Amino acid sequence: MRFAHTNIISKNWRDLVAFYVDTFECRVVPPVRNQSGEWLDKGTGLQNAHLEGAHLLLPGYGEKGPTLEIYQYTRIEEQEPIAPNHRGFGHIAFEVASVELILKKLEQHGGSRQGEVTKRIIAGVGEITFVYARDPEGNLIELQSWQYEEAAE
Repeated sequence: MRFAHTNIISKNWRDLVAFYVDTFECRVVPPVRNQSGEWLDKGTGLQNAHLEGAHLLLPGYGEKGPTLEIYQYTRIEEQEPIAPNHRGFGHIAFEVASVELILKKLEQHGGSRQGEVTKRIIAGVGEITFVYARDPEGNLIELQSWQYEEAAE
């Protein structure tokens, strides 16, 4: 068993793909998807489903790593951006060398900060620097950087 992908439903999949490519150095995994048909209706439980989008290879795991799937359905149900403490899927996280640098890059590419950059020592692990932010469509992203404790000899 292995983890395969996480999906984001987007209002504009091309723009959101560009955000993740430009901000987090993700790479598009061909082919671009343009899918519809009885098989999609049956699998999703929707009627007349049609979607377009792409898979993005996430950084740090090589060519066979998990992907971020960004799809846009022809018909989208709107909702307010979720709060960090809402039940269900909450956010995706990227471990980065510099939270401050990537937060700035995220904002330059249309994202926004949700919280404040914060540091905390986690006993037995090390020090985490993190912040919650949002992509241009309001999806939550955690940026985190670790200074791990050295193992006792």
